[in-house]
Formats: sequence, C-alpha cells, structure tokens
Amino acid sequence: MSVKRKLYDLAGADERVRFSPYCWRVKLALAHKNLPYETLPWHFTEKEKIAFSGQGKVPVLVDGKKVIFDSYDIAEYLEETYGNEPSLFGDAAQAALTRFVKHWAEDTLHPAIGRLVLPGIFAMIRPRDQGYFRETREAMYGMTIEELAARRAEFEPVFRAVLKPLRRTLEMQPFLAGPGPAFADHIVFGALQWGRLTCPFALLEGEGVIEGWMERLLETYGI
Repeated sequence: MSVKRKLYDLAGADERVRFSPYCWRVKLALAHKNLPYETLPWHFTEKEKIAFSGQGKVPVLVDGKKVIFDSYDIAEYLEETYGNEPSLFGDAAQAALTRFVKHWAEDTLHPAIGRLVLPGIFAMIRPRDQGYFRETREAMYGMTIEELAARRAEFEPVFRAVLKPLRRTLEMQPFLAGPGPAFADHIVFGALQWGRLTCPFALLEGEGVIEGWMERLLETYGI
C-alpha cells in the first residue's frame, strides 16, 4: 500500500541533511501519531514546488486531498483528524502550556540559536539559494552573515542562558510534557535539532541533560 502522506522538508545541498526546526516538529508529530509518511526534499528558492499550498514555506503536508502548512496548524490538524492515536496536546491545560512553549521557542530560543547557526547554514545550502538566504536572514537579524560569525563569542553565553529553564526542567522529569513526550517536546527539539545539524561547532557541548532528552525522543519514536 502506497503512503498517501507527503511532507515537503527543507534540505541542504546534500539532500540527506534536513534541518528545518518546523519540519522536525511535524516529523515527530507524525511519529507520535503512528502515521507513515514520506518526505520530499525542498530548497529555499523552490517556491514553485509548493505553490499549490498558497504560500512559499515548508513544512507543507499533503494528506490525501488535504494540504496543510504551518507546523502548529499541521499538529492541530493531526490531532483533530487522528483522534484515536496518542494525543499531541493532552487536555485543555496542557494545550495552553504548549502554546506558551511555542511562543517561547520562536521568540527567545530560535533567535539565540539563529545567531550561531546562520553562517553554517549559508555554507551548507546550494549556491543558487545563498543569495535569497543572505538577503532574508541579514534583514531578519540586522547584520551580515560574516558579522554573525565574527561575534560568536558574544552570542554563545546568551544561548546558554536561554537554555537554563529547559535544563532545570529536564533535570526533574524525562520530558517537557512529563513522563512521556508531546508536541511541546517536539517544538523545542526541532529548534535544537536545527542547531545540532547546522552549527559549525558543538552547540550543546556540556549539555548532557538536554542531549539525553533529545536522544530519548528519537528512541521513543524510532527515528
């Protein structure tokens, strides 16, 4: 039986390297729901490949005749459509806390990681994508990719400070959602996996508690 679900997944010049934090959220969510899927590699300037979704960014999930984009919208779709599978959000209180985790990750964790990884991403994507990446990311961060690389020593302590509440939580429980993982874990994992796969140095060196949690997640889902 063919797999009907297809996920457009951001890739580097080496298409085996899939580094989008948002795509990683969706891949873990699909695994959590026990839903088979296949990925289709996508690059930054291949807007025409996902034009059918009505926008120009991944992840894009095609589930039969249904097309969904935005990682959180995809998770909510999976939760509603596949309600008999394990829940991504739990009860109303857990769902509310998951929204907090989403905003913390996107507003605080992602910028702290991005300042460290953009030079590495620039080096690992296709040359034809580098102009687009430079223009959009330099506008986003307010400095050139070369400036970001030169200021690494300044940005590393900021990133470590941002990790503190995550580290302290995981010292007390195996997953952010408690005894088992849920979409809150997927959100934060996606951000850190983005960093691990693209950073030109060991981003999580000395962060054994966090790395242990990441490996537990991958083992739980058999990834």
